[in-house]
Amino acid sequence: MCDDDHGNGLNRRALIVTGATAALTLGSVTFASGAATPASGAQETRTVRGTLPTGSPDYVYVPVEIPTGVNEIRVAYTYDKPSVPAGTQGNALDIGIFDQRGTDLGGRGFRGWSGGARTEFFLRVDDATPGYLPGPVHAGVWHIALGPYTVSPQGLSYELTITLTYGEPGVAPRPVYPPERAKGRGRAWYRGDCHLHSWYSDGRRTPAEIAALARAAGLDFINSSDHNTPSSHPHWAPEAGDDLLIMLGEEITTRNGHVVALGTEPGTFVDWRYRARDNRFGRFAREIRRAGGLVVPAHPHATCIGCAWKFGFGEADAVEVWNGPYTPDDEIALASWDATLVASVRKNRENRENPGWLPAMGNSDAHRDPDAIGLPQTVVLAEDLTREAIQDGIRAGRSYVAESKNLSLTFTASGGRAQHAGIGDRLRVDADTPVTVRLEATGAPRCTVRFVTDQGVLFTSDPLPVGGAGVVEWGTTAAYAAYVRAELRHETAAGAVPGALAALTNPIFLG
Repeated sequence: MCDDDHGNGLNRRALIVTGATAALTLGSVTFASGAATPASGAQETRTVRGTLPTGSPDYVYVPVEIPTGVNEIRVAYTYDKPSVPAGTQGNALDIGIFDQRGTDLGGRGFRGWSGGARTEFFLRVDDATPGYLPGPVHAGVWHIALGPYTVSPQGLSYELTITLTYGEPGVAPRPVYPPERAKGRGRAWYRGDCHLHSWYSDGRRTPAEIAALARAAGLDFINSSDHNTPSSHPHWAPEAGDDLLIMLGEEITTRNGHVVALGTEPGTFVDWRYRARDNRFGRFAREIRRAGGLVVPAHPHATCIGCAWKFGFGEADAVEVWNGPYTPDDEIALASWDATLVASVRKNRENRENPGWLPAMGNSDAHRDPDAIGLPQTVVLAEDLTREAIQDGIRAGRSYVAESKNLSLTFTASGGRAQHAGIGDRLRVDADTPVTVRLEATGAPRCTVRFVTDQGVLFTSDPLPVGGAGVVEWGTTAAYAAYVRAELRHETAAGAVPGALAALTNPIFLG
C-alpha cells in the first residue's frame, strides 16, 4: 500500500481547471509500472488523502493512472463529519468515476455514480456495483469524481483507497432491455408512476420489488429514474410483462434542480454537471428528446439543497407538480404551474395562435419503505400501452393525477352544437355560448370538488358522499373562463386553507 497526500485546500500547483462547470483536477495517483504485468490475481492499492475547504468547486477529480493488465478497479472512501452549529451545513461528499475517455461534459467517459449512497464500489468487464457500468478496465488515466455537496466550516477531509486487480478481463454480458410495448386495452386510461428509485442509485428496493409494488398499486406503466446513471436499464427486462410497461430514464440531479428524463432509449446517459448560470441545460434537454424521452422538471419547489428548479420551463415537456405525499411545496408547485396556464392563455390572445402549454404530472419519487409507489400516479389517455403512446398522452396533457388506484374520474366540457371536450382538449365555442363542465368521480369519499380557471377558483362543491362517488356540474362561458381544471380536495380543519389533494386534472381550454 502507498499513501499520497493531496494537501490541505485547493491551492496546489497540480490543480487544473477543467471544461466542466466549477470543477478542479488534482494531482495524479500512480501505480507501479514494470516491464512485466503482475500475475493474475495480484493486487495493488493506493490510499490518498486531502481536505476540501468551504466554497470548494462542485466537482473535484482525482486522476488515477491505470496500467495494462487490470481487470478490476475498486474504490472505497471515507470523510469526516464534524459537529456543526444549528443551521449550518455539515459535510456530504458524493462519488463516481470516469474512464480513460475523460471527464468532458457530455459523459463520454462516464462509468458510474453513486452520489452519497455507497462508501465503496467496483467495476470490471462482467459486473459492477449498482450505479456503475460494467466494462473493460482499459489502461489510461481514469478520474474519480468527488462531489462536495456541502462542506462544513471546518472543511471536508477525505480518504480514498484504490485497489487494482490484475488478470484476464472476462466476458461482457449482452444487455437485454424491457420491451417498448405491453398488452394494452387499445385507447384507454393507463396509470403510471414515472419517478422511482432503485438500489442502482440511492433507493433500497430491487427492480423486482419495485415491479411487484407497482402491480399492487394498480399501475400499467413505470419509468426508471435513478440519479445520474442508466446502470439499472439492463436489469428491468425480467420485471416487464403483458401487464406492466417499463420505460427507462434517469433523474438528472444538478445543483440547481432535478429533471426526469422519461422514456429514453436504453443505456442513455444524460450529464448533470452544470448550473443554471452556465446556460447548458438546453443542450441536455435536446439530448433527452433526441434519445426519445420527455423532459420533466421534478419537485420544482422542493426545499432540499439543490432541489429547487432554477432552469425555467422553456425546455420542459411536462412538470411534476405533485411529488409523493402531498406537502406545502406541492401546493406551491401547483400554484406556479397554474400561473403558466394563465400566461399561455395571454400569449394565445396576443399572438392569435396556440403557443402551447405545460401539462402537469404526479409521481411518487419512492426510494424505500415506507414510500408508497403510486402515491400519486398519473392517469394517461393513450392509444395503447406503448412507450410512444404514453409519451404522446403525457405531452398532450390528456391526463390527470390521482392519489391511488381507488380514485377515478371523468372530466368534460360541453356546449354549442353538441360539442364535447375532454382533459387536455379545447372546446371551440363562441365567447358567450353556455358551457357545462362536468366531473364524475369514484373513490373520493368526503372530498370537495373545485373548478379552477384563469380567474382562480370559481366553484367549490359540497363534500362528496362517504361512498366516494358523485357527479358535479357547473355552468360557465369562454368569456368568463379561458380554461377550467378540476381539483378534488380532502377535508381540512384549517378553515379557509384547502385540504390536501386527492386528484387534479389538466385543463380543458374554452373558446
